[in-house]
Amino acid sequence: MTIPTDAVLLRIYVGESDKWQHQPLYEAIVLAARDAKLAGATVLRGPMGFGKSSRVHTTEILQLSMDLPLVIELVDSEEKINAFLPLLDPMIGGGLVTLEKVQVLHYRSGDPQNEPTA
Repeated sequence: MTIPTDAVLLRIYVGESDKWQHQPLYEAIVLAARDAKLAGATVLRGPMGFGKSSRVHTTEILQLSMDLPLVIELVDSEEKINAFLPLLDPMIGGGLVTLEKVQVLHYRSGDPQNEPTA
C-alpha cells in the first residue's frame, strides 16, 4: 500500500470512556479504518485535557479521571479519508474532528523484506 505525497490527516479527539455499540469508541474507529483499508491509525492517550465542556480530565492523583483524552490520527489520500467520513459521523457523539493537509515523507514498514524493490 502506498500513500500519495500530498495526503490528509484526520484527527479525532474523544474521551477514553466514549463507546460505540458497546465497545470503546477509539477501538471501533481504528477497526473501521482498517476495514476501509486506510493506510494506518494511531491512538494517543493524553495525560490532561479539556474540551467543549471545559471539564479538565487528568491523571493527577487528586483528580484522577477515568475519562482521559484520546486522539486518533489517520493519514491517507484525501479521497480515501473523505470516503471514510460518512462512516465516522454516526460514531462521534461528542468530541472534535479536524482535517488538515500533510506531506508524507516516509511510509515504510520498517522490515526491508516487506518493502517493494525499485
